[in-house]
Amino acid sequence: MSMRSRERRTLLLEALSVGEIDVDEIAERLKVSASTVRRDLQHLSATRAVRRTYGGAILASHPPETTLTERLAVNGAEKRAIARAALDLVEDGDTLILDAGSTVAAFGQLLARRRLRIITNNLALLPFLAEAADLELVVLGGALRATSMSTIGPLAVEGLRLMTADRAIMSADGVVAGRGLCEVSLDQVILKSLMMRQSREVIVLADTSKLGRAEQSAWAPLPRNWTLVTDSPEPKEQLRRLSEAGADIRIADGREA
Repeated sequence: MSMRSRERRTLLLEALSVGEIDVDEIAERLKVSASTVRRDLQHLSATRAVRRTYGGAILASHPPETTLTERLAVNGAEKRAIARAALDLVEDGDTLILDAGSTVAAFGQLLARRRLRIITNNLALLPFLAEAADLELVVLGGALRATSMSTIGPLAVEGLRLMTADRAIMSADGVVAGRGLCEVSLDQVILKSLMMRQSREVIVLADTSKLGRAEQSAWAPLPRNWTLVTDSPEPKEQLRRLSEAGADIRIADGREA
């Protein structure tokens, strides 16, 4: 039986992690045709995970990370629409884990009048939530990550191990079917992975520019079943793959409130 495409692409990424690969050489190693390898590389190139070269491919270089302020300015209307749609998935009395990130920050700002317990490493939310009468706010300590105005590291991880939640509200640099949430650093994905494990339900907030995006090298796998709130029914192919990977997809109404 031939190797499945997902397995081949995983092996291709692993081979690329140690340097440039040659199509004919990797085809012989995987016992498939060179045309099959080229199709797989074309797929990975479309998700920006690799860059094609003459006769082969290399891993795409990782782009410089933007700050939270810069990310808030990109696709702002879409992020606000996603945040409003996600409110319908939260019930009064819930315990929520709020991840760092600009779309989760937009969502968190809408919670000040809700009756909730919030656990977060998202320091940008503190001015909006600190004085909310019906919120119990738990802030995870740790090392400051200034680009995202969040905490990470062993102190944040150990604190979170003591708590569980109804729902984890997650963000990411990219969301890829079969791989999960991608970020710049292992510290980020270690904490994100724990956030998801400590929660009964996982909700990912991501505009469509994040879908299929694999520009960073660290990955937090998603659970078997999860919810994606995004801003458009396009791209259909990416949404189909994510649905097959366990996502319950919710499309936000893009109209401003």
